[in-house]
Amino acid sequence: MIELSAKLTTGTVYLAGEALECCISFCYTTQPEHRNSQSHCDALENLAWASAQIHCFHSTSKNTGDKTPTIGKTTSLEVTSSDIGDVIFYTKPKILFCDLTIPLGETKTFWYRESLPIEAPPSYRGTSVKYSYKITIATQKVGSHIKMVRIPFRVLPISPIMNMQDLAVLCGNETTEELQPTNPFSEERKVETPLTMALQVLQNLTARRSPNSYMITNTRGKVGRFCLFKSAYKLGEDIVGTFDFSVGTVTCMQVSVSLQPEEVVKSKTPSKYNNKDTSSRSMTVARYHEVTLGLTQSQLILPIPLHITPAFDVDDVSLSWRLHFEFVTTNEKLLPNPEDKDWNAPLNVPIETMVWNLPVKIYSTLPKEITQHSVGNDAYTLIIK
Repeated sequence: MIELSAKLTTGTVYLAGEALECCISFCYTTQPEHRNSQSHCDALENLAWASAQIHCFHSTSKNTGDKTPTIGKTTSLEVTSSDIGDVIFYTKPKILFCDLTIPLGETKTFWYRESLPIEAPPSYRGTSVKYSYKITIATQKVGSHIKMVRIPFRVLPISPIMNMQDLAVLCGNETTEELQPTNPFSEERKVETPLTMALQVLQNLTARRSPNSYMITNTRGKVGRFCLFKSAYKLGEDIVGTFDFSVGTVTCMQVSVSLQPEEVVKSKTPSKYNNKDTSSRSMTVARYHEVTLGLTQSQLILPIPLHITPAFDVDDVSLSWRLHFEFVTTNEKLLPNPEDKDWNAPLNVPIETMVWNLPVKIYSTLPKEITQHSVGNDAYTLIIK
């Protein structure tokens, strides 16, 4: 039998526009019970061909139960019933070899390299829409059926950072000629690409500090002041802010802050009775909670998980992020005065809950930042008999 082993050598997380690399090995082995009875004619094994390509699968809550997705007619590999959704993007299949002969005990290794389009949709598992990426490796033994193995990987968006046409224009305007005299000892200047320029814009956006203060008020008066040090973040960063309740006239008993996605599904056939062609659903991915009764100052530290999808906008769906605040307030006097000797806490306190949403921008981070915090990249194997 032949054992096919495939592993991504450049990690399992990529930015749109990056190139991935996969090592694919074919090893001719024999089962232990058949080693002594191995004949000379079985010392060689033949594979007719092998190819590899990338598929991007798209599914919605309406077609989740459909097990017979469609695929482009120009591809050479069929989509099996185990895949859910439609193939909305695929690369041209690359032939790894044709008519390969493997001697017993030897291994043949091949490399598959492919670049993702910079406008490719990201990997996303939302409530209504899902995008997933897989490398499909197919091979056929002479006289046998086609066997396939799929390697999943994750794609992070880069397009929301800057318009791709603008990036192309900027790259087209880049030149290696400078007005100052050239230095023969200096290194050759590297040509900027849309991806490298987008990464530079990403770094500038998320490193910029622009504190914004917000006065929190309700119908009874001021609750406090909230200060957010910046509004653009990368995956893995901490959202840091401060609360100042000393300026409030209303007692804030507790505060809760949640990081929530806003998934907006774009309807292609809006009803004439409803002008809204989008629908949104929210859930919480991170939460901060603190009892603030008696506090004049408090600090918000909310880590952004590495597994979430940054903001993006494609034809079918858009994703944005927000901070959802919940303030529990009361007008009752709950704390004793210093001169009070016999004071008992009230048994019942009338409260009022106030909610507030504050949009924040969450961008991609470098894939290596995610890889170093994730589980190791294991090889995928397939037995070909």
